[in-house]
Amino acid sequence: MHAPDPIARNLATVDAHIQGEAQDPAAILGLYTDDVVLEVPARGLRFDSHAEIEANYRRMLASMAEVEITPLDRFATEERVVDECLVRFRITGDGLAGAPYGRGDRVELRLLHVFAMRDGLIARETVYEGWRRIG
Repeated sequence: MHAPDPIARNLATVDAHIQGEAQDPAAILGLYTDDVVLEVPARGLRFDSHAEIEANYRRMLASMAEVEITPLDRFATEERVVDECLVRFRITGDGLAGAPYGRGDRVELRLLHVFAMRDGLIARETVYEGWRRIG
């Protein structure tokens, strides 16, 4: 028996993360290393514990409605996964710290995730955002 392909394993981990974060943020925490760091540089956000990451996802998701996600591209190496998508939603609360738009605005968010992977788990997640108001 041979070891699983690390690139396929990394892609599967990120796919489970992207698919699962909106359903139950607690359920995706096992996809992160114990020393994970999540950063969103444009909004000055940094989280370095599972509890902080889960709380951030819960705040964000509670402030979004009418969510539509359009995948654009995803590729991987043995150490990285890059995922690009468009997310459209209406902002319904104050849980998107540092967002350039506010409650009631319908926005399109172009997201570029760069995941640093270690042993099939996410060790670092950096999220680059491009915001625009739509509608």
